[in-house]
Amino acid sequence: MPLLDVWWNRLAPLPGGKRVFSWLLAWLVPYTGTVRPYVLELLPGHAKVRMADRRAVRNHLRSIHAVALANLAEVTSGLALTSALPASARGIPISLAITYLKKARGTLIAQADVRIPDASREAEYDFESVISNAAGETVARATVRWRIGPRPSAT
Repeated sequence: MPLLDVWWNRLAPLPGGKRVFSWLLAWLVPYTGTVRPYVLELLPGHAKVRMADRRAVRNHLRSIHAVALANLAEVTSGLALTSALPASARGIPISLAITYLKKARGTLIAQADVRIPDASREAEYDFESVISNAAGETVARATVRWRIGPRPSAT
């Protein structure tokens, strides 16, 4: 079980545990922390992450900035992927494509579901993150390409 799952399983059931887990995530991955992701659900291959609408993530059009949305999509994809990988494997994002469907305002929820075909050899896989607003409307869809393979051996 990856370390991510261990901490999630320990903290999530506790009062304030999801907040503590989300704070740790933001601290460990500083750039990701700029959008203040709040992890709502984390299961092997599945993640759901919330992002609040606040001034720091807005653009001049009074909506959430495109790069903040990309950041949210990438972290959601990464959490879903990392939770599904065996401890002997790793994933590295190598590209991200995102389509913005409408202005993003208010609290947003990103969701990603992934299935890892084979982590024993290096290969590239595309996984989708979908970002929705409070009304359930999709505001953006992102495809994150991950290079997945065995961890390098420590020699």
